[in-house]
Amino acid sequence: QVQLVESGGGLVQAGGSLRLSCAGSGNSFMLNTMGWYRQAPGKQRELVATITRGGTTNYGDSVKGRFTISRDNGKNTVYLQMNSLKPEDTAVYSCNARPPSTGLQYWGRGTQVTVSS
Repeated sequence: QVQLVESGGGLVQAGGSLRLSCAGSGNSFMLNTMGWYRQAPGKQRELVATITRGGTTNYGDSVKGRFTISRDNGKNTVYLQMNSLKPEDTAVYSCNARPPSTGLQYWGRGTQVTVSS
């Protein structure tokens, strides 16, 4: 069974920084790709960033150059460093994990990020 626990959300002023963490438990195969998605009120969930165990990253267009995803495979933990935050980054950020080629995926409960102008 995979469990994902997020931490690090909060309130920050525009231009500030936050760091999110997501600790995964379970079979490391099931945690092959980990990442973050976000959903703002009234909007569809969108990709923020993902990273594989091998370190391959993928970013949503709106965060490229501002956010950095990384992971510690030994701890099954993924991090999201968010810099130059904008009010439009305000959303619930959810951790996601999925094994390769199965169609399965797992979600954390989400953490709120609010950026004030």
